[in-house]
Amino acid sequence: MQHNIEHRIGEYTVRAARPSDVDGARKVMLDTFYNEFGHGYDSKWHSDVVDIEPTYLQNPRHALFVAVRDGEVAATTAVRANGPSSPPHPQWIADRYPSGETAQLFRVYVARAHRRHGLARALVAMASDFVADTTGYSAIYLHTNPAIEGAEPFWHAVAKEIYDARGDEQYSQSVHFEIPIPR
Repeated sequence: MQHNIEHRIGEYTVRAARPSDVDGARKVMLDTFYNEFGHGYDSKWHSDVVDIEPTYLQNPRHALFVAVRDGEVAATTAVRANGPSSPPHPQWIADRYPSGETAQLFRVYVARAHRRHGLARALVAMASDFVADTTGYSAIYLHTNPAIEGAEPFWHAVAKEIYDARGDEQYSQSVHFEIPIPR
C-alpha cells in the first residue's frame, strides 16, 4: 500500500508519519498558525494538532505525511475524511464535498527554512496516492488562505479551482480547490 512508501527529494525523506514524527509535525503546524497565519492555535479548528496520533496515525482513512531532514520534520500534509463545514464555507461547497466521501487535505505546511525544495508537491502527491488506495473516497478537496505567500499559486499549479470566496463577506475568505483522484 502507498501508505508505507518513502521517497527521497534531495536531502529530505518524504513518507507517512511515524509516532516519532508527531512532536516535529506539531511544531511545524503550530509555527504556521502563529508565525504565518498570525492567529495562533484555536481548538475549534485545530484540535487534530493536539491529537495527531488518534486523528491521523490510528484511523485507516486518515493519514499524515511528512518531509524529514536530519531527523527534523520540515513539512506536513494531512488527509481526513471530512468535508468542509458550513459556515464558514458556503453550503453548496459542503454539499458538494460531503464528509465520509471527501478526502480533505489539511495542514499542507512547509517550514519557511525548507521551502522551494518541492516538498509540498511531493507530499500532496503522496496524499493523493493514499486517497486513491483508500476505499470510499470520491473527491479530494481543500481550501486555502490566499493571503499566505505562495499558497494560491501553488494550489493553482496542482489543483482545479472550484470557488474563490474572496469578496463574499458572509464566508471565510478562502479559495476552494479539487484534485483529481489518481487512478
